[in-house]
Amino acid sequence: MSDREIVGLVASGLAYGRVAQILKSVEKVLGRMGRPREFVMTNSERQMRERFTDFKHRFTTGDDMVRMLMGIKGVLEYYGSLESCFLYGCNSDDETLDMAAREFVRKLSKPFDKRNSLLPIPNGKGAFKRIHLYLRWMIRKDAVDPGGWDRVSRSRLIVPLDTHMHRIGLLFGLTRRRQADIRTACEITSGFRRFSPSDAVKYDFSLTRMGIRKDTEVGEMLGTGRGR
Repeated sequence: MSDREIVGLVASGLAYGRVAQILKSVEKVLGRMGRPREFVMTNSERQMRERFTDFKHRFTTGDDMVRMLMGIKGVLEYYGSLESCFLYGCNSDDETLDMAAREFVRKLSKPFDKRNSLLPIPNGKGAFKRIHLYLRWMIRKDAVDPGGWDRVSRSRLIVPLDTHMHRIGLLFGLTRRRQADIRTACEITSGFRRFSPSDAVKYDFSLTRMGIRKDTEVGEMLGTGRGR
């Protein structure tokens, strides 16, 4: 499970840009790590830098990757697992995982002295899309999401808000907000929760595929596209 936690965080951090490039970059990282937990726990920062010195994924550098891996190492040394670290920042009174996600990122970012392209700013106003994608992967378990974390309710998940989901939210009338931020993500999630209170995020994968696939136009499927 520790390997899956680490792989998921690496993959979600790199989840921006073209899908083919994302997959290629994730494969490169995993190829250099071997067994993820063993790699993180047994290698020094200097050794990691030697391994990732020439790594590049769009804006992400080898330095970004090493600093995130060192953040993961610190969390594993203190909490034992990424899940335990996340749970430590979870408040059962919170309706969503917004604050827990921020605290999780804050702990992962603790060793950093500058911005890291793989993680959001903990107190930022952005949508935290990649972290909420990671949480969806780890907390849900079905044919789409592998799961692994069974101590957090999927009902508290927030949709990973990208341009495709934002557009869908506007088309469905789930939000009127034009800013793709965490407030908009929560509004869209609340809209889906009316249909599925226990698992509002289950719609994310299938709906966003419509926006990503070139042969599918969301507006046309909703009867709002051109020529309709």
